[in-house]
Amino acid sequence: MAQYLFEEETYQIIGILFEVHKNLGKGFSEIVYKDALEFEFTAAKIPFEREKEYVVNYKNTILKHKFYADFVVFNSIILEIKSCESFNNSHIAQCLNYLKVSESKLALLVNFNKTSLEHKRIVMSKN
Repeated sequence: MAQYLFEEETYQIIGILFEVHKNLGKGFSEIVYKDALEFEFTAAKIPFEREKEYVVNYKNTILKHKFYADFVVFNSIILEIKSCESFNNSHIAQCLNYLKVSESKLALLVNFNKTSLEHKRIVMSKN
């Protein structure tokens, strides 16, 4: 059986995502889900940073625009929270950009605005 990147950590995160969805359901704004996730990560003693800032280095120059990942969990997994009709290509591109600037390998894209929690693993390919 093939192993997933950060399999155990991902399992813990997804368990917390389902706990938050089970308690809040769909329909809240993203900030409410982020607050609930912060509560759950703290209670579970899972290391995280919220609204982690990343800069873009272009030809040895830091560009003005910065990226803010919703969460970085276990110091290595980008967690991007959405409350929308469905994922689209821009959501995936956003996660890929976060992976590039952070040099992380895994992002979890999550949509709370569904009857059942929607989530997607996005893995940065080796280049």
